Amino acid sequence: MKKIGEALRLKWTSSLTIRAIARCCQISHSTVSEYLVRAEKAGLRWPLPETMNEDQLYSLLYPERQEPVASLTKVMPDWEYVRLELKKAHVTKHLIWEEYHEAHPLGYGYSQFCDLYRHYINKLEPVMHQEHKAGEKLFVDYSGDTVSITDPETGEIKQAEIFVAVQGASNYTYAEAQPSQALTHWIGGHVRAHAFFGGVTELIVPDNLKQGVKSPCWYDPDLNQTYLEWAQCYGVAVLPARVKKPKDKAKVENGVLVVERWILARLRNRAFFSLAELNRVIRELLTDLNEKPMQITKKSRRAEFIESDLPALRPLPLQPYEFATYKMARVNIDYHIDFEKHFYSVPFTLIHEEVRVRATERMLEIFHKSQREPVATHLRSSALGRYSTQTAHMPANHQKAGEWNAERLLSWAERIGPHTTRLIQSVVASRQHPEQAFRCCLGILRLSTKHGAAQMENASLIAQQGKVLNYRGVKEVLENLPPLPVPDALPLPPHENIRGTTYYQ
Repeated sequence: MKKIGEALRLKWTSSLTIRAIARCCQISHSTVSEYLVRAEKAGLRWPLPETMNEDQLYSLLYPERQEPVASLTKVMPDWEYVRLELKKAHVTKHLIWEEYHEAHPLGYGYSQFCDLYRHYINKLEPVMHQEHKAGEKLFVDYSGDTVSITDPETGEIKQAEIFVAVQGASNYTYAEAQPSQALTHWIGGHVRAHAFFGGVTELIVPDNLKQGVKSPCWYDPDLNQTYLEWAQCYGVAVLPARVKKPKDKAKVENGVLVVERWILARLRNRAFFSLAELNRVIRELLTDLNEKPMQITKKSRRAEFIESDLPALRPLPLQPYEFATYKMARVNIDYHIDFEKHFYSVPFTLIHEEVRVRATERMLEIFHKSQREPVATHLRSSALGRYSTQTAHMPANHQKAGEWNAERLLSWAERIGPHTTRLIQSVVASRQHPEQAFRCCLGILRLSTKHGAAQMENASLIAQQGKVLNYRGVKEVLENLPPLPVPDALPLPPHENIRGTTYYQ
């Protein structure tokens, strides 16, 4: 208020502009303009009456602010109620304040309401500084500690990994033991965690594990294809935490710490002989953990989960997620790809092209480039070295596959010898389609360039007798054959320039 009189004095006793007066008084020029307008309305002129003090001057300029207000004690909001309400979807502080103001018109204004709530939150544990909406985020990670499992037959000791998932709003916690942090167990942990919670959150916040994130990047993380497919099946978004930013996943960091102290610490002197036994004990202790009242709120994690998170969760997918693995493969000259030592056909027009394989427990789908529909679909087979061929994938004449055909392979075999020719004919006849034998025949014939035609003939005869009709078998026969004897040197013909063996005696 002391600056009001100074601003009026400078205006009425100097030629300074309003902006210059504002700089002198260190206030905004709009404030100076407001003082002058209000002074003119109040009929004030310089000099001011000597008996007028700052409070009286302020009362003349701002009469609307001097209305008497009854001195009442303002009602303090129930901050714990406010905290729980803010966890619910679409609820804002302004909405809560409006409801409070309707019940208590003489209560705190909005700005002071927010300030008091901030002071209340600061008194809670540090993780509460991040306010999470109900049903919005699920934080997942692995514990740094493991649990030993002893094989009852061999005595071998293996370490079980502990998977932890924590609800953002309620701190409701899930934990399980897994054989490893492999992708199949990582995805399985997510599936079982959501079944435990009985619903799906909007976001999943994992750490930057290789199982989930191939290339960590805050702006555009490259997710593992299987993990991304699982997220699409469940209708959730994956938002990996930033590298070396533990506060991004403070919930699960604290959840892991609680699991280590409340569950793993209690298991330190116990021996386990199977993963199932360990998980039964973890589930019992997990129930105790979620039922235990928290120190700050005096409510259990389960109670807060039922009150806040559970109503906001979306339903689980109708069809359970089927785990799938992905692999890049190149189409061979026989228009088949190799997946786990079994060969699956694709359209012959894709020879030498690179394709993407999606394999589930029962099916195998093959995609070319960015096409959404597979170019080939097969039932998955575990028969090693066998072929799964669809007639529609073969060329019309069943003759050519790239640059090789049956006639060319037999022509090469005839140049080696009759036994090799009969072996190649037997290999071709053993396949459902001749084209399935092209690559095997090509490998067998190329062995002759290393071992020679004579050894190839011997190996071909033995292979036919033993009904060995594959590349690996013929190669093994060749490698186990004794080397051919070196022929004796022929005697030199007589000649007058040859001295003979007795010349130097």
